[in-house]
Amino acid sequence: MTDASEKVEVITSVQRRRRWSAAEKMRMVEESLELGASVSLVARRHGVNPNQPFTWRRLAAHGAFTAAAAGEEVVPASDYRALQEQIRELHHLLGKKTLEAEILREALQHAGSQKRIAAARATAAARRFPVKAVARTLGVACSSLAPKPAPARRRGRPPAPEDDLLARITAIVAALPSYGYRRVHALLRRQAEEVGQPSPNHKRVWRIMKAHGLLLARHAGGTERRHDGRVAVPERNNRWCSDGFEIACDNGERVRVALALDCCDREAMSFVGTTAGISGDDLRDLMVAAVERRFGRVNRLPQPIEWLSDNGSPYAARDTRTFARDIGLLPKTTPLESPQSSGMAEAFARTFKHDYVRVGDCADAQTALRSLPAWFTHYNEVHPHRALGYRSPKQFIRAILTT
Repeated sequence: MTDASEKVEVITSVQRRRRWSAAEKMRMVEESLELGASVSLVARRHGVNPNQPFTWRRLAAHGAFTAAAAGEEVVPASDYRALQEQIRELHHLLGKKTLEAEILREALQHAGSQKRIAAARATAAARRFPVKAVARTLGVACSSLAPKPAPARRRGRPPAPEDDLLARITAIVAALPSYGYRRVHALLRRQAEEVGQPSPNHKRVWRIMKAHGLLLARHAGGTERRHDGRVAVPERNNRWCSDGFEIACDNGERVRVALALDCCDREAMSFVGTTAGISGDDLRDLMVAAVERRFGRVNRLPQPIEWLSDNGSPYAARDTRTFARDIGLLPKTTPLESPQSSGMAEAFARTFKHDYVRVGDCADAQTALRSLPAWFTHYNEVHPHRALGYRSPKQFIRAILTT
């Protein structure tokens, strides 16, 4: 008699999930395909759930013998081969595009930053690619591709017309080509004061001269020795200085000039010029001419005045020093190896050569000697001096006498 009662299996311990190998799964699938067998019978025989052999049999029916071990869904072999071929083509295309990108990036590196930025801006302006991708690919900053703000509108009044001022500046520079913008501004200010008009700003004069190429080249002199002394004095007729310099003419002749200069108002009181060397007699004549120019025909100065010079033989001669003391001058010579002590006379000689000799007519010695009086007159009457507030020596003297 058959027992039809339901049997229940009681699990009394922790059971681990059984792992089936691919061979065992295939054996169960083959058993389920035998004549008179079923999935439920095979599952009951091996103690597994019927859905597992059913799934394995379905996967095996599609040719996925290896996938049965992992329990994954697979594709047919033909599709697999087609996908592999497509992957190989994509790899080839990716390598080709990567090589092209590297070549372009290397070429842009040699083109310079400005050309790279220009190319990046043109590419980003087309709006086909993200700006960040363009900047990263071409190796430029994203900020350089940002749109530039429109220039701000000019504030304030429009600039004053400069045609008239430019014409006056050009006339001054044509007559005095060695003048910089400061002395050109001084002459313009002097012209404006004569007609009662406001003078132009010196910065405006500099801007116009720079825009039209009228500025002087910057002086690039060497480092000079430190000199803490002061040659200039605050009052006139307290110290005079003297020095000599040489003018080289175009035909090779030489003209030697000596002068006397007031250390306060910078007036060139007297000068002597000769084609021979400066002698003691020439210096004594220079002293007499300076005294008569300042004090008239007197035998002796009303007060002692220092006579500053270097240690040249005409200045250091006994007769020259004795004559200077007899007329009231106090001869003072510069210390040895200290040419800065006669720096005012040295500076005058340098300025005179730069502003008059270099641009004047020095074809021969006689021409240069005939030009000396006009040059010294122009220096005293017109030449602006920075220490005098860009006034000429005569203007400075007249300003002192009227106050």
